[in-house]
Amino acid sequence: MEKVLIIEDDQNIADLIGIHLSDLEFDVDKAFDGKEGLFKALSNSYKIIILDIRLPGLDGLEICKRIRLEKNQTPILMVTSKSEEIDKIVGLELGADDYITKPFSIRELIARVKAILRRSEIAQQTDPTEMIKEIKCDGLYINITQRIVEAHGKRIELSPKEFDLLILFASHKGRTFTRVSLLEQVWGYQFEGYEHTVNSHINRLRSKIENNPNEPEFILTTWGVGYRFREE
Repeated sequence: MEKVLIIEDDQNIADLIGIHLSDLEFDVDKAFDGKEGLFKALSNSYKIIILDIRLPGLDGLEICKRIRLEKNQTPILMVTSKSEEIDKIVGLELGADDYITKPFSIRELIARVKAILRRSEIAQQTDPTEMIKEIKCDGLYINITQRIVEAHGKRIELSPKEFDLLILFASHKGRTFTRVSLLEQVWGYQFEGYEHTVNSHINRLRSKIENNPNEPEFILTTWGVGYRFREE
C-alpha cells in the first residue's frame, strides 16, 4: 500500500484528512510538528506530502525548501490560511506543487490530491529512453537526467522550478510561452493571479545563466506575450 504523509499540528484536521485518504487506499503517516515532519519526509518514500505552513519547531516553507534541496521530488500540497498570501507565492517558488487555503472542503482537498497524483503519474510514464538527456547551446550545458546545469564553464545551482522552466524553454527553442502557460506546465495548475511568480523565476534564472541578465542570450522576452528560448 502506498504511503502519504500529513504534516499538520492540528490533530483533528490531520485525522480528518487521514480518514479520507485512507478511503483512497493509502497508508497514512502523520507528523504534528515541523521537525518530526521533515525527518519522516526525508526518511521514507511517500506518494504525496500534505504540508501545513504554520507548524511548531520548523515551518512548512522551510520543510519544503529542505525537501527540495535533497533532490526529493515527492509532490507537495501546501495548506495555507487566507492571511498567508505571500506564503503561497513563496511555497510555489520553493517547489510546492499546489496549495489549498483554510478553511477548505474535504472534496476540494481530495480533488487537488488526485490532480497532483495524476500529473505525477503522467510524468513517470514518459519512457526515459525517449527523453532528451542533454542540451547544449553555446555556453550553456544541461544534463537532464542528472539535473546538472553549466553556464559559461561554471556549475549553476538551480531550484527545482528554475530547472523545470529551463528544460521547458530549452526543449522548445523559439517557441513563445505565455506566463499562464508556464504556470500550467511547470507548476501543473492554473494559479490565476500569480503570473508574477513566473516573472520572479525568470529574473532569477537569467541572473544565474546569463552573462548579462539585462541583455539575455538564452531566455528572451516576446514583448506583450511571454518568454522564449533563443532560436538556433
